[in-house]
Amino acid sequence: MMPSTHDWINNPLGVVEGLFAASQNNPSSAWEAKAVDFFKDQLKEKDAHTSVPSLNDVPVHYLKPNSLVKFRCLIQDMFDPEFYMGVYETIDPSTKTKVLRCGKYKDVTESGVDLTSRNIVTAERQTFYCVPIPGENSWVKESYANSSQARVVPSTSYVPSRQKRSYEEDDDMDTQPQKQRESHTGPHSPAEQHGNGDCKRQETEAPSSQTASASHLDLNFPLPGEKGPSCLIKVYEDWDSFKLNDTLEVYGILSVSPALSALADEKDASSSLLDPAECMETAEEQRVHSPPASLVPRLHMLYAKPLQHNNPLLPSGMLQDNGAFLSSTMSEMASVRAELLTYLTHVLLGDALSAEYLILHLISNVYARRDVLPLGKFTLNLSGCPAVTSYTERLYQIIQQLVPSSYYLGMSLQNMNQMHLVPKKDYVANRLVSGALQLARNTSLFLDETQLEQGQLDTTGVRNVTALGNLISWQKVDYDFNYHQMEFPCNINVLIASEGRSLLPSDCQVHLQSQVTPPHMEEYLSSILMHPQASSQLKKFRMYLSVARLLDYAISDEVTKSVEDDFVDMRKEDPQSISAEDLHRMLVVARLLSLSLGQTSLSRDSWLRAKHIEMLRKSRMEQYKCVNGNEP
Repeated sequence: MMPSTHDWINNPLGVVEGLFAASQNNPSSAWEAKAVDFFKDQLKEKDAHTSVPSLNDVPVHYLKPNSLVKFRCLIQDMFDPEFYMGVYETIDPSTKTKVLRCGKYKDVTESGVDLTSRNIVTAERQTFYCVPIPGENSWVKESYANSSQARVVPSTSYVPSRQKRSYEEDDDMDTQPQKQRESHTGPHSPAEQHGNGDCKRQETEAPSSQTASASHLDLNFPLPGEKGPSCLIKVYEDWDSFKLNDTLEVYGILSVSPALSALADEKDASSSLLDPAECMETAEEQRVHSPPASLVPRLHMLYAKPLQHNNPLLPSGMLQDNGAFLSSTMSEMASVRAELLTYLTHVLLGDALSAEYLILHLISNVYARRDVLPLGKFTLNLSGCPAVTSYTERLYQIIQQLVPSSYYLGMSLQNMNQMHLVPKKDYVANRLVSGALQLARNTSLFLDETQLEQGQLDTTGVRNVTALGNLISWQKVDYDFNYHQMEFPCNINVLIASEGRSLLPSDCQVHLQSQVTPPHMEEYLSSILMHPQASSQLKKFRMYLSVARLLDYAISDEVTKSVEDDFVDMRKEDPQSISAEDLHRMLVVARLLSLSLGQTSLSRDSWLRAKHIEMLRKSRMEQYKCVNGNEP
């Protein structure tokens, strides 16, 4: 008999142990695969996944220990594999009967384990350190939380063992390591501050030697000021199929046993008595790899779904597998694009051409790599931004309302010289210390160069600017492993707002031509933010941008031939007018223009339109060069 929904969510270990017990009479039953398949099948049922509570929006102390939970996250670090007792034997003290038990998906075994038993089977599992998706915007968090059907009550069986400090003090301690990083960030809209602060408040008492130091509470989030739990995810199968920085929705069995913290403390106290192999783990490494389970819960993975996107308004699977949704959305794309163009023209001070390019930028995506060249990237330098009344910050707040994940980086001298942008390996603690460029795919990174002032970049500043340049040009970040650097490819949409031409490279520069006179600027900008788009329209914009980014695209041989002929003709007319680089940019613009209209192949019309807007943009750049010399 199959368990009810209530059972497999509330007591998943019961399902696993039932299958394990049944397998004892049939050694070839492949019970482990059956267990995983059982949960996968249950989650395929219509809306079943909404009944599973999420660590992203439910505080840990509201969740039942050993129940099934899910977690939307990014793999921030991968620890070394560990051994555990896959099968062990317990002895009942009164009857002396022996029972075989399954150790999979558990951190702590029952009492009465017979350590001399020949039936003990040692197995291996991998541990990933996972954090909530960096820069995920509040509308995304709220939408996911609102769609949850999970019934959650505060757990009575799990009580934090520490009551000595007040929760408020605790929270201060919790954010301490972030504080020096927080001073480096740009604007946080009130919405950004929303998060589950509660999720992190139940840690057990730290060993007294560490209480003075807040560093043991550093949850290693890539971005300053982030909220939410981090999680140690125990992986049992196919761990080689996961990569650092993958975004996943993990379904697993929650383990918050206070015994885990006690074990770490005991290990600390008696480390000199342990065998030499155990002593190879430094105290610092132990602290990072075995944090209190109430602060960093353990999640034993049953199933993980790679996330193509983190937009709650779209179906979670592949778009191509959801024909009805795709066809209805694509039929409306041209009309939604027209509405979005009108809205962004208003936001960009009446400049329709810049609004066209901003749409193309927002739907761009690295779809392939040829050797080292990332194809599809479209970094936009929006120059001519007014320096008055924090225009760039308001522009960022509008982009925040449109895209699922984003981050604002004010390029002030202080930020450039002090921020840790590039992740760095800490060999003492044996972990990867995160940096602000450890971001999930398709994050919108907003670089505000209007914040740049005169002064000297120090070594860190030069390294940070170089890292940003490499990210833009090659869509990669070179992580610092002390003795060498390791390349990690990424897929990040970079928008640079500047007054003159950016000091960073870009794929396309468009100069903002404001139709608003400076005395009315403040009033005009207030009107943009005071009247946000009607929620139904905002919802359409959010769906439109994510769908356009996920569509497939192709160019027919016929259109390819036509484009080549066009290029030859343009070179004949004026060899100086177009280079191979210009042609490449036109093809990227044509691709994005087609996708923005919901077309998955290039038509002659889209190609002509791409040529036209590129000509308008270039003539505008020439015009500004004439006025301002070399500085457009």
